[in-house]
Amino acid sequence: MQQELAILYSGGTDSLALYALASAGHHPGLPRPVRIHLLHMLNGMGRFADFPRNRFLAAHKILLANASDPKKIPEADMVELDMGRMFQGLWLDRYEEMMPRYNGKNLVCVACKLGMHARAIVYCHEHFVPHFVAGYTKKQGHYPEQTPVFMDKIRELSARFGINTTFPVYEDFDDQTITRHVLEDFGLPSTGGGERKCLFCQTLTTATEKEIGQYLDDMLPLVGEYIEHRL
Repeated sequence: MQQELAILYSGGTDSLALYALASAGHHPGLPRPVRIHLLHMLNGMGRFADFPRNRFLAAHKILLANASDPKKIPEADMVELDMGRMFQGLWLDRYEEMMPRYNGKNLVCVACKLGMHARAIVYCHEHFVPHFVAGYTKKQGHYPEQTPVFMDKIRELSARFGINTTFPVYEDFDDQTITRHVLEDFGLPSTGGGERKCLFCQTLTTATEKEIGQYLDDMLPLVGEYIEHRL
């Protein structure tokens, strides 16, 4: 039976390709859903606010135009969700205090993505969406939130609240050219320019999975309490 699906959507190439694959049902980890929720998170640090929605609207139009049977293309909506205050509480408010706990490493992006996933769990629970996916990829493993330890712990947190969170293209999109070719096969834009530019997107960090795991072990109980309170 077809179910609804939520995607962590930035407007970038990986999340756009994930949307296209889900719409077409062309990935074994993404059976075609009856409806797609593109969850666009607002952390309070992004510029170029119109880029993600413009990219989504253009992509949806192209997917419908190119489909052999447009009726099979799932309905899709882009939903903006504010998680900026949670992001602040998870890192920005206390980073001078917190960095020494984790070997002086900068975990700002880990905190941001943790807040995004927490907000997504609440949304999915409230809207009866059983499956949530993110376009994390091995080629971007230099980002601390796109590491096995982060994904494993987020998967466990989601399961606790009845949400199946997966990362279906992590192995598949191990090279930028693969993502580009997938998008081009669908007739979609294959270059950048679809996502907000976060002020922290080029932040240097040398955090290892050890520090990432320690931080998550400390924060996940608090995040779990937050989710329980919201639900």
